[in-house]
Amino acid sequence: MIPVTLLTGFLGSGKTTLLSRLLRRPSFARTAVVINEFGEIGLDHELVERGDETVVTLSNGCLCCRVSSDLAQTLAHLEQRRAIGEIAFDRVMIETSGLADPVPILQALAGDRLIGSAFAVGGVVTAVDALAGTATLQRYAESRRQVAIADVLLVTKADLSESDADGLRDVLAGINPTAEIMDVRDWDGQSGGNSHMTGAHPPGRAPLTLRVRPQRHSHNFSTISLTRQRPLSALTLPLFLEGLARHLGPRLLRAKGLVAVRELPDQPMAIHAVQHMIHKPVFLAGWPSPDHSTRIVLIGHDLPEQWPGLLLDALEAEVTSVTRPAEPIPQPQAG
Repeated sequence: MIPVTLLTGFLGSGKTTLLSRLLRRPSFARTAVVINEFGEIGLDHELVERGDETVVTLSNGCLCCRVSSDLAQTLAHLEQRRAIGEIAFDRVMIETSGLADPVPILQALAGDRLIGSAFAVGGVVTAVDALAGTATLQRYAESRRQVAIADVLLVTKADLSESDADGLRDVLAGINPTAEIMDVRDWDGQSGGNSHMTGAHPPGRAPLTLRVRPQRHSHNFSTISLTRQRPLSALTLPLFLEGLARHLGPRLLRAKGLVAVRELPDQPMAIHAVQHMIHKPVFLAGWPSPDHSTRIVLIGHDLPEQWPGLLLDALEAEVTSVTRPAEPIPQPQAG
């Protein structure tokens, strides 16, 4: 599966500057960058080697692709060209416009069978301006939504004297307490930021606890973390995700997690869901950290605090009772 990183951020947040810097790195080769309009990147002309009307090859081996109609068609087109050996890439980065809602893009990755069989969500990265970010978050719902759904929050322009990076970090942590917050200059473009799924956690912030821990804050966003020490049945997870999608609907912006599965204890299951769209679960080759517990994070609007955990436990109990081997029938004693 080819990992897809979604790069988002409000108007003026510094996405274009970040992309231009990353595309100059040799380590960013074999990456397909999908953007709304090629001209918006502002790349120097010497970076461009050759291309057609939709794809240009850069001097470091990276591809840049305009969205010709919709995202699903663009990714399907890239995958078809990769399959026949016309182009080569190992990962995809999608840069959204400043006013874009990330949720429909994540839904597209889950809703199209062709791209769902070839691509998987690698993470959501959101850039936030340290100069105007706090005021932007207070004024624009689109900005708050971009922050709420992120795995990594990149603080830009923190080096400017007028910036308030520390104050912005506090605001960001209030909106999305599970995301990793870091200076944009420290991000190398390699990670999607699933630190809460790998057992690590941002410096100075506590790891997930062994209970339901709702996070309430302004803007009506809710974050609920579920952790379980005992492995779950593989049959429980699809039922749980379907239940979340059906009953929470548009209130659920995103569900993501790393799950310990009873049937495959050495291979954790990575799960993703966006509103009613459920991505196909993926089994990893192994655990990325010594922590082998189940960790699931729900992000959305006004989520019920206790219901997701109760649903998970009820479904696990029901599945376990159905799949438990029947006790042997006592045999009559001889004589």
